[in-house]
Amino acid sequence: MKAKALAPCLLALLVAQLADSQNRQRPRGGPDGIVKPRISDTVPLNVYADNWFKLYINGKLVAVDSIDFMPHNVVSVDILPEYPMTLAVIAKDNADAVTALEYNDSNIGDGGFILKIGPDVVTDSTWKAKNFFHGPINGDMRNPRVQKTPIPENWFAIDFDDSDWEQATEHSEQAVGPKDPFYEKDFSGAKFIWTDDLKLDNTILFRKRVEKPGWKARWNVGKR
Repeated sequence: MKAKALAPCLLALLVAQLADSQNRQRPRGGPDGIVKPRISDTVPLNVYADNWFKLYINGKLVAVDSIDFMPHNVVSVDILPEYPMTLAVIAKDNADAVTALEYNDSNIGDGGFILKIGPDVVTDSTWKAKNFFHGPINGDMRNPRVQKTPIPENWFAIDFDDSDWEQATEHSEQAVGPKDPFYEKDFSGAKFIWTDDLKLDNTILFRKRVEKPGWKARWNVGKR
């Protein structure tokens, strides 16, 4: 009687062990055929702005400088790249909205923006740039006046038309004068960019489309 009673229990145990083995062999995290991205698929992003920035990639907000203007800050995150990649940035110098001066209207500031994604996506003169806040006009600090242009809607969208924008101007590290956090991160190969007027142009939009022919995502799960 005891042997007969143990048989169903033994059978149930064997079935449970078989199911557990199959579950361990099946990839976790989704149905069969679903391949998810891994952290190893990501690449590092380093950004430094004099003084502040907001970055969109493929129309989605990816990074914002969490410090308003001072002190200068480096933002470093990992991103999941997808090509073609449309990069769109708004960068602002620390300029008063009315006078365009800084430090209690005692100084004319200067800008500067630099970015590096992975080993080969960097800021340089191939980026597009357009200014939307200029001043003080003619550098006049005694009677400061500014010129502003409304920022267009959806300037960060993939299909936004920037064909009439000028190319960004590369500026030397000496001209921008980055602060200490800049030197702690990898910006090798990247150039500081702005418009041609590093001092009087205060709010800049940058755009860049990065192509990678033949690139294919390892994963097959789309981002929502």
